[in-house]
Amino acid sequence: MIYPTLRAVAIAALGAPVAIVIGIVSPQLWLAAPAWLAVLALVILLDAGLAWRTGRGLSVEFTAPPRMGVGVEARGELAVAFRQAAPRRAELAVESDARIAVAPDRLTVPTEGRSGALALTLTPRRRGEASIERAWVRWTGPLGLVWSQHSRALRRKIVLTPDIAGVKAEAMRLFARDAMFGVKAQIDIGEGAEYHALRDYTDGMDPRSVDWKQSARHGKLISKEYRTERNHHILLALDTGRTMCEPLAGLPRIDRAINAALTLAYVSLKIGDRVGLFGFDARPRLKTGIVAGVGSFPLLEHLAASLDYSDEEANYTLGLTQLASDLERRSLIVVFTEFADPTSAELLIENAARIGKRHLLLFVVFRDEELEAFAQAEPVTADDVSRAVAAAALLRERDLVITRLRRTGAHIVDAPVGAVGPRLLNAYLDLKRRDLL
Repeated sequence: MIYPTLRAVAIAALGAPVAIVIGIVSPQLWLAAPAWLAVLALVILLDAGLAWRTGRGLSVEFTAPPRMGVGVEARGELAVAFRQAAPRRAELAVESDARIAVAPDRLTVPTEGRSGALALTLTPRRRGEASIERAWVRWTGPLGLVWSQHSRALRRKIVLTPDIAGVKAEAMRLFARDAMFGVKAQIDIGEGAEYHALRDYTDGMDPRSVDWKQSARHGKLISKEYRTERNHHILLALDTGRTMCEPLAGLPRIDRAINAALTLAYVSLKIGDRVGLFGFDARPRLKTGIVAGVGSFPLLEHLAASLDYSDEEANYTLGLTQLASDLERRSLIVVFTEFADPTSAELLIENAARIGKRHLLLFVVFRDEELEAFAQAEPVTADDVSRAVAAAALLRERDLVITRLRRTGAHIVDAPVGAVGPRLLNAYLDLKRRDLL
C-alpha cells in the first residue's frame, strides 16, 4: 500500500495559498497553481516508485516461545530483511489477539545492512491459545513524501498456560523452608501424629514426648517418636464463575487461584498426600480422580490449564454437593472462590455447614487491595467520599461472610495476591501438624 506522508500533505497545503496570491496579483499566471500540483504529483509518483522498488523481496520473521505462563513476560523478536536496496529506517508493528499483550506496539528501527529487528516483550493476559496474526512494515521513500506499507500474515500460535515454572519454583522454595520430609529428617520424625518408635531422650527434645511407663521400666528417660501421617486426600475446588474471572492486579482471579492450587498440589504430592482437582461454575466442569506421587503433577497441570473462563454464576449447591458425594473418606477440601455479598454467599455458607460435618473445609479468597485503597483514601472530593463509602460497605459485607464461614468450622485463607501461596501452604501444614485431617 502506498499513501502520502504528512510531509507531502504539508507541502501541498503550503503551495495552495501561494498559488492563490499569485492568481490575485497576476491573473495571467493562474496556471501556476495547477502546474505546482502537477509537479508535486510527479515528484510523489517518483518517490512512490523508488519506495516500491526498495520493498521488493521483503521477508519477515517472527520468533517467540511456543508456550508461556500467564503473567510472565517473555522475549520475542520481529526481524525484517530486504533482498535489494533497503530504506534507512523502517517502522515495525505486530498485531495480536487480546490474550497476549505485545510491547512496544510499534517502533522505528534502523535497517542497516538490509535488515533490522524489533525486540518485543510478550505478556500473556489469559490462558488459552494466543494468536500473533500479522506483522506490519512501512517505510518512507527517499524523498519522504510517501509511505510504503506492507503486511505479512504470521498466524503464529502460542499456548498460554498457568505459570508452571513459577509454581514449581515457589513450591520448592516454600517446601525447602517448611519441609516435612526428606530435607529435614528431624521434622519427619517427631512432629507428626502417627506413632513411630521409641528412642532415648536427649537434650532439646520435647518433654511431652517422654513415655513415663517405658522410662520407669528401663531406668532412663525414653521418648516416643512420631511421624506425620501421609496419604491424606486433598481436593482442590476451583470456582470458575463470573466473579472469579474478573481481573485482580492485572490477571483474572481464576489464574491466580490455579497458580496457588498447583503450588499446594505440588507440595502435597511431594509430601505423600493424594490430590484431586475439581472445577465448577453453574455446573461441574472438571473432575479428576485422586492421584498420588509427583509424577502425577503434569496431569494436574494439563487439566488445570483446560479450565475455561465463564460468565455464569457459581452454583455452590450443585458443585460442592457433587464433589462431596464422590469422597469416600474424610478429606481436606480447598475451595478457591470469591463472594460479593452475604446474599449471594448464602448458599455457600449453607453448603459449607453441611459438608463441614464430614470433611475439613479450607476457603481461599483474595484480598482486594484496590478496594481497600479506596476505603482508606483521604476524601478530597465528593467522588472520593462516594467511593470510600461504597468500598467500606463492600468490605464489611465480605468480612461478614468470612465470619459466618468460620462459625461453620471452615478455615479461611484471606491474603493479598502476592501472599496467597505461602499462606495457603502454611495453613495446610498447620492443619497436618494439628492432626485435623
